[in-house]
Amino acid sequence: MLLNYIWIGFLVVAFLMAAGTTLFTGDTAIWSRIMNASFSQAAFAFEISLGLTGVLSLWMGIMKIGERAGVTTAMARLVSPFFSRLFPGIPKDHPAMGAIFMNLSANMLGLDNAATPMGLRAMQEMQTLNHKKDTATDAMIMFLVLNSSGLCLIPVSIMMYRAQGGASNPTDIFIPILLATAIATLVGLTALCVRQKIRMDLVLWSWLGGLAAAVGGLAWWFSTLPADKVEAYSTFGANFLLFGVIILFILAGMRKKINVYDCFIEGAKEGFKTAVGIIPYLVAILVAIGMFRASGALDAVTGWVATGVAALGIDTQWVGALPTMLMKPLSGSGSCAMMLDVMKAEGADAFVSRLAGVVRGSTDTTFYILAVYFGSVGVMKTRYAAGYALLADITGAIAAIFIAYLFWG
Repeated sequence: MLLNYIWIGFLVVAFLMAAGTTLFTGDTAIWSRIMNASFSQAAFAFEISLGLTGVLSLWMGIMKIGERAGVTTAMARLVSPFFSRLFPGIPKDHPAMGAIFMNLSANMLGLDNAATPMGLRAMQEMQTLNHKKDTATDAMIMFLVLNSSGLCLIPVSIMMYRAQGGASNPTDIFIPILLATAIATLVGLTALCVRQKIRMDLVLWSWLGGLAAAVGGLAWWFSTLPADKVEAYSTFGANFLLFGVIILFILAGMRKKINVYDCFIEGAKEGFKTAVGIIPYLVAILVAIGMFRASGALDAVTGWVATGVAALGIDTQWVGALPTMLMKPLSGSGSCAMMLDVMKAEGADAFVSRLAGVVRGSTDTTFYILAVYFGSVGVMKTRYAAGYALLADITGAIAAIFIAYLFWG
């Protein structure tokens, strides 16, 4: 329901902003800019879906091999003590558990192209347990919020952009991102556990403590490496593990004596159907976001905040990263463009540029995730998913500001 109101709000605010601009400034070209944005965003939504088609076909095929070979079931048993508490509505040995594990693992490694197909597979498996096919289950909402909070251990792409932008130390945002994304995930997860009345017992705390220790250990280890080695080791580790998963699934399939090629083709066909099915949902959300941005509403909000912060006597350095913060839940490419624009204008080593990088890595793209994941299984009633996902977004942005001042302020 909240997503419905947000979508309507984007369009209504864009219209009112355009009407006000024409009335007070005489700018009639704004209507053309807004409609051009709607057409370009609709085309962009199709391009995204087209780009996803190959990736989805690939990973849905790989996941089908893993499913037939029993690997995903084995993974489900491995994480069942933790996941059975976070997802009480899913049986311990259900294939959804393995797909959820694979998706969250890929996200933590910064492997977006692999994470999305695995996430869609997880949604499809959870939908088989859903008695109200048009309504999100508690398990789906938990999964979506964990994805939106975007716990990422290795932000390779952001370090790469900083290197291209001429940063003296492209990896200096690694630990701040790790801290910000961990805080966002912890707050989103805890709030949702309270909302879904999930009891935080010793097992759950032990797993969360182990995850926190792993994050801290990784942060410490990377802090000991030379700057030029951090990105190289991150990239190598992530891609080695990814290729290792593919080989593991294929070898497991051979051991089970299944026809891995035919199995892959069967899964790839499902991936193609999924990619086509999410087009309407992507068009809806991306067009609304594009019109909202083209109307000047985003720039207006940034200006109002900057004025208010200055009037309160608060340091305004962070306001330059506000467009990245506001765009982050709306569009991954949009927030990336905002981050790069700040880096270009202020220099890659400026405080605001580093902050924009931390914000970019603190959480994932909420509305894209909601549109793609729920759209892939035809869920229209998302209940409270958007609200708790946005809570994680806001937490990540606030944490990023404080952490940036701690490190570079």
